[in-house]
Amino acid sequence: MPSLLVTGANRGLGFAFARSYSAYGWKVIATCRAPEKATELQHLAKKSDSQVMIEKLDVLDHEAIDALAARHRGRSLDLLINNAGIVGPFPYAEHLKRQRFGTLDYELWTEVVRTNSFAPVKMAEAFLESLLLGKNPKIVSVSSTVGSNVESTIPSYLYGSSKATLNKVMTLLAQTLRKHEIIVALLCPGHAKTRMGLETNANIEVQDSCAGMCKLIDELTMSDTGTFTRYNGEPIAW
Repeated sequence: MPSLLVTGANRGLGFAFARSYSAYGWKVIATCRAPEKATELQHLAKKSDSQVMIEKLDVLDHEAIDALAARHRGRSLDLLINNAGIVGPFPYAEHLKRQRFGTLDYELWTEVVRTNSFAPVKMAEAFLESLLLGKNPKIVSVSSTVGSNVESTIPSYLYGSSKATLNKVMTLLAQTLRKHEIIVALLCPGHAKTRMGLETNANIEVQDSCAGMCKLIDELTMSDTGTFTRYNGEPIAW
């Protein structure tokens, strides 16, 4: 049975990934900060007959990441999806000024970068041993065109810079792990109706976005490592 670990699985795209891969017959390790509040995920785990395992994890806590990896050491991992991410506090519109030059919140900026940029790399480091045991292993990180110098003009200093950093470090990781034949890819979900998206008039259903990304993930080969692609298969320049 192939295995997946997905972060931020309590709602939105993370939950959609967990639900989709469990339906495909995969063993799913679904992480989130507060499992006790993740009612949909709990329900999925209960009806999955031990196929879905929920693990408590705050991706800002590197010791917790190492501890989780240690608990699963010796078990193969075929796919790591770095989905957990933040744009900033909610409601987003009320805090938009904290993302704009002149009123930037530097403490919040640090938290956004640590979550969106540092954590995916730390997850890859911690779970490398398990990925090396996997069959055709892949690391997929959910990014955004807001992190593209080519496609985005949104002046979101915090979120935009965190996703641009994610794009860069994942292309570096693709080069680093090529010798191990681990595929590293970046995917953009489009303007999906997640908690973040609903604050900014999203127009893509979460399940449609997830289905598109799952198809792309299934088709990834080593020739795709280091690429950045929209959920519908369009390549993204960044």
